[in-house]
Amino acid sequence: MRTAKKLGVRTVAVYSDADRHAMHVEMADEAYHIGPAPSTQSYLNASKILEVAKKSNSQAIHPGYGFLSENVEFCEKCASEDIIFIGPPPSAIRDMGIKSTSKAIMSAAGVPIVRGYHGEDQNIERLKAEAQRIGFPLMIKAVRGGGGKGMRIAMTESDFLPQLESAKRESLKSFGDDNMLLEQYITDPRHVEVQVFADMHGNAVHLFERDCSVQRRHQKIIEEAPAPGLSEETRRALGEAAVRAAKAVGYVGAGTVEFILHRVTHEFHFMEMNTRLQVEHPITEMITGTDLVEWQLRVAAGEPLPVTQEDIVRNGHAVECRIYAEEPAAGFLPRAGTLHRLTQPIAEEFVRVETGVREGQEVSVHYDPMIAKLVVWGRDRTEALAKTKAKLTEYQVAGLETNVNFLLRLSGASAFVAGDVHTAFIPQHEAELFPKSDTVLNEDRAIQAALGHLLVSQAQLATNDSWKGISVPSTAFRPNYQLQKTVPLRFDEKDFTVTVQYTDVPNTYRVQVGDGEWRSVEAYLSSNDKGLRLNALIDDKISNIGLLTYEQQVHVYDETGQTVFVIPHPKFQAVSGSDPAAAANSASSPTPGVLERILVNKGDKVVKGQPLFVVIAMKMEYVVRSPRDGVVEAVAPFKQGDAVGKGTQVVMLEDQS
Repeated sequence: MRTAKKLGVRTVAVYSDADRHAMHVEMADEAYHIGPAPSTQSYLNASKILEVAKKSNSQAIHPGYGFLSENVEFCEKCASEDIIFIGPPPSAIRDMGIKSTSKAIMSAAGVPIVRGYHGEDQNIERLKAEAQRIGFPLMIKAVRGGGGKGMRIAMTESDFLPQLESAKRESLKSFGDDNMLLEQYITDPRHVEVQVFADMHGNAVHLFERDCSVQRRHQKIIEEAPAPGLSEETRRALGEAAVRAAKAVGYVGAGTVEFILHRVTHEFHFMEMNTRLQVEHPITEMITGTDLVEWQLRVAAGEPLPVTQEDIVRNGHAVECRIYAEEPAAGFLPRAGTLHRLTQPIAEEFVRVETGVREGQEVSVHYDPMIAKLVVWGRDRTEALAKTKAKLTEYQVAGLETNVNFLLRLSGASAFVAGDVHTAFIPQHEAELFPKSDTVLNEDRAIQAALGHLLVSQAQLATNDSWKGISVPSTAFRPNYQLQKTVPLRFDEKDFTVTVQYTDVPNTYRVQVGDGEWRSVEAYLSSNDKGLRLNALIDDKISNIGLLTYEQQVHVYDETGQTVFVIPHPKFQAVSGSDPAAAANSASSPTPGVLERILVNKGDKVVKGQPLFVVIAMKMEYVVRSPRDGVVEAVAPFKQGDAVGKGTQVVMLEDQS
């Protein structure tokens, strides 16, 4: 929309019930409601979207990153309604969208491909036979898939059928098609993709490569351009192969050709082509000085590409971090709910913050849980990574857990800094990315949290306002509050206390964590454009940290990211549902979502690890398994399609005590 406005083009948005107050709705010149929150009833409703296009007298539709962006039937419907689809022609989407067809075309065009089965016969016995022929480990992929949806790995033959069934269910939900292809699974490769662009006049160029190797759940989490550690010869070969791929299908517009690249030899094979603009396209724009959306609009209008291959120059290095509402330590489970606090880095010449949500808005269970993309450019990779880490520390989020702390550790991990990236990077570097120190209490942060909580409470009493409206005095103040105060805190499920003694010197306190030593601390509140700050002198170190008190939580933000302390409810107010014995006797939803299937009935005997029910959240499938051997005592009165919250008990086992 920003690019369209820059070119003087009016924009029209569509929105579901869940997105009534979304940012894209307010940015558009006009916006039209198209249905309920589930995407099948709104953003995948091609007829409704075309109806809006006609009603608003729109000349073209930009399909964005997902939903109908690679749907050949929608592209054909646009053409039949005389509406321009800002993307490739239907034939290119069809050829590249059906992975079995694309493999054959790429092989004929001289683009190397991976060994596999790409046939139309989807009989289970045929698929089993082909899997045995290819060998294990094996990759199972949705023929019309993308974004990690409908993708599973079968490490052994016994894994094959359960993983195939799971991939089929997820693919049917995401793409309306459950046809699969099978491919040899190359262990720990790199994922390198090339941005291509073509016009209607036979011209095609590449804009260099991006490395998207570090992933979770087969989905990208951090991307960079150019790919680290490649020779110029390899970069050139990748680019030329990608252009051949685009020309082989008569491509028009922006596309991305994805390759699997061997970590050591840098030999590469075609994986797939995404026939749309990618989420990570800004890093390509940063190193080439281009606006790919402007190119899309101009090419869709029939203009030739503005440059030739020789005109495109690579400059510097760019990194993109995807900021997600998710819990990395719990297997990157997505989270849904309200963003009660969202402070992001300020955009600059070499820093882009692209987001579709704001403070106070919901991250819905119905869509991808991405909050923002942080895109940073540097003169080289070292500078780009240093800037990335600095900007990540400027995030302050409350209400939902995010992956910001994880991205901070990832961007500073020794192997990542060295450029030794691959698709198994996260599990192989688990100790560094999920350090035990995360669960060890840092006394200085505990002191900062306790003092911050007390000072904010005092300021709220003085101003009779919430944390958002705190008026921080320009000079120090010390109300006659209490000579000593004990603050109960919880960190990593462990309770402790911080005792604060007020002294006769303004802003000076004696503080004790648990039964530890008494320490002298100077502290006061301030504020700036990034929110509330706590300035604290502890021993000989002065810290200026971000601070947020939210409900029963205190958030401390420093160079290591965010640390959250909980102020426990008094025992007489204790929240129910925290009994460990109850957890051992039940299976609960790990995330807010929609109940897809219940696989057991009352009285069934189950074994530890047996699937009990399936939840769909953010278009991903989560299979919940039995915590132990036992007998099903009860199944909650849910039916398929019902919404469930995080921690909702669905299956209860008979008590063994």
